Amino acid sequence: MISHVFVGTNDQGRASDFYTPIMDELGWRRRHSETPTHLVIWNPATSTRPLFVLGPPFDGHAADPGNGGMVALLAPDRATVDRAHAIAMTKGATCEGAPGLRPQYHANYYGAYFRDLDGNKICIVCHEAENS
Repeated sequence: MISHVFVGTNDQGRASDFYTPIMDELGWRRRHSETPTHLVIWNPATSTRPLFVLGPPFDGHAADPGNGGMVALLAPDRATVDRAHAIAMTKGATCEGAPGLRPQYHANYYGAYFRDLDGNKICIVCHEAENS
């Protein structure tokens, strides 16, 4: 259903350094450089899609996060949500919601929210029961 998500950045190296340990924790692998080569791309270790893509906006203007936009990355379990959020915090993210249950979404929704170094809002979420 989803082919790829593109997240804009104004500093490709800094964004890559920020996301690499988070994506490693989630089990995503970095793809080899593709055209255009200024993009950094990850995909799940078990499939070729969806892609998570970092890069400068194609229109040449500065990256600017939209109000209300958010990317949610799926974690296999709640402990991974906790670890990925902690990694983001140590890399300079701004916390937008500590890891925890959000029963207003559904009984097993366990998520954490942060803004990356460019201000993009990211969620790490697990939808499974704790003992699944």
